[in-house]
Amino acid sequence: MYFFIVLISVVLDQLVKWWTVQNIELYSTLFQNPILSLTYIQNNGAAWSILEGQMWFFVIITVVALIVLPFLLYQYKDESKWMTIGLSLIIGGTIGNFIDRVRLGYVVDMFQVEFFNFPIFNVADMSLVFGVLCIFVYIIFFEGKEGKMS
Repeated sequence: MYFFIVLISVVLDQLVKWWTVQNIELYSTLFQNPILSLTYIQNNGAAWSILEGQMWFFVIITVVALIVLPFLLYQYKDESKWMTIGLSLIIGGTIGNFIDRVRLGYVVDMFQVEFFNFPIFNVADMSLVFGVLCIFVYIIFFEGKEGKMS
């Protein structure tokens, strides 16, 4: 099951990025409403473009993460669905953005929140955020409790 969560996350991310590049001109907005717009940008850094241009740093961090995260997934495979689904989403998001960095030298981003200032993001970023939220739910509500309802 966890392999499929990773696979779906990566495939959906790459499909949306491909569609974005094919249909939206760089730095242009295809559709906009008061909540969300589709704006194609190329991000050479992390969130808010921090560490822009530091490709080797991202490659090293990603390789380490892709060694540690599957190990953790294996360790928790019988522990909690919240933890394992969260780890699977984080692995998928990590792979999705890593593919862009290695293949293109930047990450394709497209979702822009309109009602407050927030970095433009992609499906891989959403997988990472939802994965972290799942892990927080596990830590806050289930970790170390007898008779887990996870």
